Amino acid sequence: MEASFRAGYFGPDAPAITSRSGRTTFEWLEGKFFLSQRFVNDHAAAPSGLAIIGPGDKPETLLQHYYDSRGVSRVYETSFDSRTWKVWRAAPGFWQRYAGRLAAGGNRIDGAWESSTDGKEWKHDFDLAYIKSHH
Repeated sequence: MEASFRAGYFGPDAPAITSRSGRTTFEWLEGKFFLSQRFVNDHAAAPSGLAIIGPGDKPETLLQHYYDSRGVSRVYETSFDSRTWKVWRAAPGFWQRYAGRLAAGGNRIDGAWESSTDGKEWKHDFDLAYIKSHH
């Protein structure tokens, strides 16, 4: 993963930072009904965690059950068309969404997280790219 945060994101005196200190792995659970997403971040302020992606109530979206090292648990909706991965949640006071675009060749997804207090006015949170490694 490559994340970019604006100056002040981690506190008033924090500089802007772009880091590749995180890793995400995606793996099918046995039976291939659910996909696990494990993420590890080496930056002290960024959480590590696990998400399980699987069917939801709507045929056009999946659900992502998210758990992280801060004790945060959330449920997101997620979708993927041929080029764009979207993740979003509508929660009173703290709405979130991510949109990432699959690069030609399929080795990278470039996107950004946004947040909103009301679901109407959105602000950029941080950029997040997934870069396929060749291990």
